[in-house]
Amino acid sequence: MQPLQWNGKSLLVLDQTLLPEQEVWDDCDTYELVAEAIEKMKVRGAPAIGATAAYGIAIGANAPDALALDKGPYLTYLDEVCERLAKTRPTAVNLFWAIKRMRGLIETNGDLSVQELAELITREANLIAEEDVRLNKAIGQNGLAFIPENARILTHCNTGSLATFDYGTALGVIRAAHEKGRVQQVFADETRPYLQGARLTAFELHRDNIPVSVVTDSMAGYLMQQGMVDLVIVGADRIAANGDTANKIGTYSLAVLAKHHGVPFYVAAPMSTLDYEMETGAEIEIEQRSADEVIFIGGKRMVPEGVPALHPAFDVTPHDLITAIITDQGNVEQPNTENMRKLK
Repeated sequence: MQPLQWNGKSLLVLDQTLLPEQEVWDDCDTYELVAEAIEKMKVRGAPAIGATAAYGIAIGANAPDALALDKGPYLTYLDEVCERLAKTRPTAVNLFWAIKRMRGLIETNGDLSVQELAELITREANLIAEEDVRLNKAIGQNGLAFIPENARILTHCNTGSLATFDYGTALGVIRAAHEKGRVQQVFADETRPYLQGARLTAFELHRDNIPVSVVTDSMAGYLMQQGMVDLVIVGADRIAANGDTANKIGTYSLAVLAKHHGVPFYVAAPMSTLDYEMETGAEIEIEQRSADEVIFIGGKRMVPEGVPALHPAFDVTPHDLITAIITDQGNVEQPNTENMRKLK
């Protein structure tokens, strides 16, 4: 299931805030609508956000008013488009990777006409989306090295087709293992407060006939204590040069539990999620979202009136809690600064 559909003029975005009850597609025909879709988490997951931003730039580049501009003003306008998209969400590095890639394309092709440049930008956005599927499948194959027979796997948040352009990162590994007949059971953390595990991961796996059960976030320790989990595999929104990994809030807790119980803990992500400019996870900016997303579930208040709530959207898992990082270009066991350089 692809969460994004490009029709040549606009980007159709599957509103993931409404799944699984409703399947609603938003037609984003301006870059501002694309930016809002990212901000409101209608589209989420680091690779998907990167592809969405690339298409947002393509939509901006092809806007009729923009195409009527002279070259100088057109380039200034494209810079404004990139700046707007860069302000949507701060943690997922794929967003900035995609924007940087598009900016580089624009800068190195400054001799083209406005129309030619707009067409080139569109082709590059399509290429980013196509590459994502291929890289995810490579992650899936590389991850097979760590999946035993009859594996009972715990995962967090959503890292499947809905978080990418298709196939998935951590769920891509699970899909590849299922195709080999190795998956006995997947436990999907509900992943408060947005419930991406309960709503999205369970939706994807059930649809693909992969055995899945939803558990509350607080049940993970119990499952490990009872010997019901063989491994944990999660995705990533940014990986620092030393292997420290930012991912959906609650990931760090899982890594600590896994370490205590001797359960392998794996991170699966494309190379575009690695940020070698950040030496450690301490430098990663953690997005702080609205407290209302914690206080209310489905429009119903879950917290007493007048009581505040915190909502950091991500946390950072130190590299020494990670058994291996799985990428499209290979795996890094016992990730640290020296070992991570092998992928660079």
